[in-house]
Amino acid sequence: MYWSKVPVHGSVPRRSFRAHSACLSDEILWLFGGCDAKGCFRDLWCFDCETMCWSKPKVTGDLPPARRAHSCTIVDKRLFVFAGGDGPYYFNDLYVFDTVSLRWTKPDVFGQAPSPRRAHTSNYYNGQLIIFGGGNGVGALNDVYALDLTDFDRLEWRKIECKGKVPIGRGYHTSNIVDGKLIVIGGSDGHMSFDDIHILKLDTKVWYQVKTDESHNRLGHSSVLVGSYLFIVGGHNSHSYTPDILTLNLVNLQWESRNVCGKKPPGRGYHQAWLHDSRLFVHGGFDGKEIFDDLYYIDLSACAYLPQITSFSVELDDE
Repeated sequence: MYWSKVPVHGSVPRRSFRAHSACLSDEILWLFGGCDAKGCFRDLWCFDCETMCWSKPKVTGDLPPARRAHSCTIVDKRLFVFAGGDGPYYFNDLYVFDTVSLRWTKPDVFGQAPSPRRAHTSNYYNGQLIIFGGGNGVGALNDVYALDLTDFDRLEWRKIECKGKVPIGRGYHTSNIVDGKLIVIGGSDGHMSFDDIHILKLDTKVWYQVKTDESHNRLGHSSVLVGSYLFIVGGHNSHSYTPDILTLNLVNLQWESRNVCGKKPPGRGYHQAWLHDSRLFVHGGFDGKEIFDDLYYIDLSACAYLPQITSFSVELDDE
């Protein structure tokens, strides 16, 4: 595997990005919001992962207010942007962007909405958005909500009551849904960073904590599914911001080391990462002093077969 800086062109954003969101649809990456040293934004950008070209589409409709540390999830060519914040303000609103018509809407949503928050996660599963955790400015949260998307004309929230080894509240963690399970890694409660892994079985609503031979503190990292592995990129390791790559083997639920050649980018957190065509892209972020505007990718090289691995299961010892 090899690091390279991406040779971008087009309408390249002339600012840095921290705590933004990035969603991939086919070869187009949709980037929304985030902040730089001056404040938050509500701009939407496109990056073509084939041509390495940036563009800024002309959008219409009911634009969301500027925000950072929100979640953005793509479902059926639509971006679902939830919550986040701007300065002292925390949101619990929902906006939807149609990537075909380039139009924003703010739909009516029924049910019990999650409380305002940022630094949470959102994942799509079986017709629902699954929201976990985040912070509200007072404390860290560990609640789970589902937004029913089966009828777009009647979106509805419901709180999911969970059992088992419920993780303590956290934000700036990552979550991925694999094999019907929500896999939560790391994060922070605002006082300390975590090295734990928690898994929520979505059919039974039971939480499990995973025991690993090694432990790695991470907050503000990214987590990308590559075949039967989660690639953990960067984040803060309780000492400093790191550029290192960790991989979690989802078959045995153990950490494995991966050596990446080439010139590493500066360590960072609050960036975005995504996989396209055997390349793992990393964009923006913050190292405690500088907010970045750069874009790198890791060529998976000999590991390029990994995305082709789609048939495996995540087994929990105490199921």
